[in-house]
Amino acid sequence: MIDSRNVESVAAAAAVLAAVADPVRLQLLHSIAGQTRCVCDLQPEPPIPGNLLSYHLKVLREAGLIEGTRRGRWIDYSLADGALQRLHAALPDPALVARQLVVVR
Repeated sequence: MIDSRNVESVAAAAAVLAAVADPVRLQLLHSIAGQTRCVCDLQPEPPIPGNLLSYHLKVLREAGLIEGTRRGRWIDYSLADGALQRLHAALPDPALVARQLVVVR
């Protein structure tokens, strides 16, 4: 049975996974994961327009995966505290999936 707490956690997990489901956002997350990066150094390959880059960074910020720090006219991006833990928590537990597969068979 799904209770309201489960629905909220599933919705939160879906929001985090949706944020990284786009190839550009996943590439940006990989670029930022290793170090703090200036927005001027985050142009993915193939290059995208600046306004689209800003949009993808906004989606990652709103998902709580990255945070930006203003430095003059530039913004430096880094992983938010606990971002990788939230991403990991959004994925199904492999042990639970394995148990369910055994039960189904």
